[in-house]
Amino acid sequence: MLIMLTTCECLPRRSALSEEHARTSVKSAGKRPNIVLIMTDDMGYSDLGCFGGEIRTPNLDRLATKGLRFTNFYSENMCWVSRAALLTGIYHRTSMVDNGLHARCVTLPEVLKQRGYQTRMSGKWHLAGKKDATYPMDRGFQNFYGILGGAASFYAPHSLSRNRQNVEHEAHNDPDYYLTDAISDEAANMIEGLNTDDPVFLYVAYTAAHWPLHAPENDVADYKGHFREGWDVLREKRLARMKKIGILSDSLPTSPRHPNVTAWKEITNRAWQERRMEVYAAQVSMMDRGVGQIVEALRQSGRLNNTLILFTIDNGGCHVEYRQDRKGRYLPQTTRDGRKVRPGNLPEIMPGPEDTYQSYGHGWANLSNTPYRLFKQYDHEGGIRTPMIAHWPAGIKDNGRLVKSVNHLIDIMPTVLDVTDSQAPARLNGHPTVSRDGESLAVAFKGSSYQGHRTLFFQHNKGRALRHDGWKLVSRSDAGTKSRIRPQWELYNLNNDPLELSNLAGENPEQVKKLSKLWSEESGRLESQAAKR
Repeated sequence: MLIMLTTCECLPRRSALSEEHARTSVKSAGKRPNIVLIMTDDMGYSDLGCFGGEIRTPNLDRLATKGLRFTNFYSENMCWVSRAALLTGIYHRTSMVDNGLHARCVTLPEVLKQRGYQTRMSGKWHLAGKKDATYPMDRGFQNFYGILGGAASFYAPHSLSRNRQNVEHEAHNDPDYYLTDAISDEAANMIEGLNTDDPVFLYVAYTAAHWPLHAPENDVADYKGHFREGWDVLREKRLARMKKIGILSDSLPTSPRHPNVTAWKEITNRAWQERRMEVYAAQVSMMDRGVGQIVEALRQSGRLNNTLILFTIDNGGCHVEYRQDRKGRYLPQTTRDGRKVRPGNLPEIMPGPEDTYQSYGHGWANLSNTPYRLFKQYDHEGGIRTPMIAHWPAGIKDNGRLVKSVNHLIDIMPTVLDVTDSQAPARLNGHPTVSRDGESLAVAFKGSSYQGHRTLFFQHNKGRALRHDGWKLVSRSDAGTKSRIRPQWELYNLNNDPLELSNLAGENPEQVKKLSKLWSEESGRLESQAAKR
């Protein structure tokens, strides 16, 4: 991992906003919308039913049909950098240091707390820094339940915390504990426990469907045989549904099967392969069930009509094949009852139970990212193109619309500041704050014509890219960030070739030169901004 920042300034234990942004009255605050941000983990563009998938997601589908679907929405290509963009409105090259948020990058909960919002978080933080020293309460949240790191067993999660207290024992003492359900329960309780009319800002960050493939047997059984047709047939069926919905044009093919994926008709260990996707689907459906639980809590509290719910995913589907020799704090050595955990994508071991630790691999990730190429860690469309749903009964016109504007996670904070009539402070903890890179999506809520970003910049892990005026300059480095070999640029016209199938770099060197200059200028701007913090 390479975080290109040039400062080692420590994060504050408490954020202190300037006096001119002090809290407004409860009477004034009551008129502003509640905000619920929901982010899931390592899912593909077309996994949701409302984006063409065969996985059952009725609650998210309902939000989509009664709200908006943004079909040209982008994330970063990995977990923590996407979370930094979401909570700051700033590209991660500037907003992050030592795997945490920089002290001078003001966060959304820091602003909203000072505006009278009750700020709550349930789920995956992944911005705690290298020593797990920074908690959500240090960056504006008043209450927190979840994990500090990026992955964990769903049955016995590492670093499980309530506010600043480690509560791993709660999972160890409850034989029915399951992390997704706990995140949903805590989020609903945070809504139900509100005892004032102040608006609430709730951030729900699910770990589903990030590996490991863990799910209760009764939920997995609901998908028995659901994927027996295999990834080749299911990719074509997804493509047809996406065209019918209007997300893709009728003339668009799907991208070729990834070279690391065997044709389904040649697969010999089909029972294990099917089981991997069955567990993954169960994880997604359990997350969707939790979304329904949160929506119902909002309804019962009388807040749903004036709540802006934004749902998205942190990156595309993850192709990583989990190895037997992989180690990490997130991997328990034994189960809660003392059995040895058997890690690795071993076909002789069916995933799902607590003593397994597997992933769903290249083939199913290729299905998840239909119709796009590549995966998490890359800046090709399969790694960074993600669905986004907006639902707000009191504030969104023309329910069910597909919004085709070009947008990014950096737009979430400006949007929320816009609809809550809030301003980020010019100074934080005595220092100037970093300006945001995003723009508000609120104009799209009103049904107005809106194009979105002319230019988007990407650089992390195995990818770097620039999207500009419908063109996409992108490169990949399978050797990872430690490689000194500079990968060659690829060039695509996304207006004609949204799947990045026809590389035009060789026949259009002037466009490559122009866009690479823009990429270098933007990279330099962000690096300079990082150095000044």
